[in-house]
Amino acid sequence: MKTYIINLPKDKERREFQEKQLKYFHIYYEFINAVSTSDISLKTYEEHKYDWQRPLRDVEVACYYSHQHLWQKIINSNKPALILEDDVLVSKHLPEILTKLSSIQNIDYVNLEVVGRKKLISKESHNIFLCYSKLYRLYLDRNGAGGYVLYPSGAKKLLELETKIGIGLSDSHINSCYNLLAYQIEPASIIQFSQCALYGMTPPLDVKSNIDTLKKPKISIKDKLHFSAKRISAQIRQGIQFIIYIFQGEKREIKIDKEDFIFLKNKDTSNE
Repeated sequence: MKTYIINLPKDKERREFQEKQLKYFHIYYEFINAVSTSDISLKTYEEHKYDWQRPLRDVEVACYYSHQHLWQKIINSNKPALILEDDVLVSKHLPEILTKLSSIQNIDYVNLEVVGRKKLISKESHNIFLCYSKLYRLYLDRNGAGGYVLYPSGAKKLLELETKIGIGLSDSHINSCYNLLAYQIEPASIIQFSQCALYGMTPPLDVKSNIDTLKKPKISIKDKLHFSAKRISAQIRQGIQFIIYIFQGEKREIKIDKEDFIFLKNKDTSNE
């Protein structure tokens, strides 16, 4: 299975780390230049900045299009692929997991990461062998687009959703696409650097999100009402999803095994 890594050319340290990490695990990868704010025209930004539940910043629109570009590539290739952001650690079990996932049928999307929040997943795991990992049906999630496997059928559904509701934060868009046949890997095989501290892990690089450092745009009272209506609508849809699947599943945190991640800061990989 092919792996795409979204990376801004200026983030050379992240790129070098991912090269080292994925080469070590013999994972075939390709860097994809992230869409930058300079790539987004003012017309495109103005067209989409009110699509989501609050005004989108130009860097958020650019981030969405970085993922959307890869969704289209997956459709064109008609093959599933792993999409990674450049600030993630991967598990030593990832190569085998990808091999297994490449042959699975009737599936749209597999979330591989853990984000420190509970998810609504099936009570029983999917009946496939994934080394020591398990695959659960994912009914409801809220955030995280650092690492996921997307299939052509899933990519089409994500683009179809865009035509209906516009764009949003990349992870929010994925998690609000309720017709996705979505699954979750456990123990998680990917974690973003920003989440490591929650699990007692020290990330290899001290990086900050390119989005979190920016201020949110100011909005008028009229716009506040507009976005409040959008949030309420999204919460209603989320609530309906929860009610539909709560008796089939359970809401809990996804487990992670720290020993699976050998590229933690100050951890020796020479004997692995």
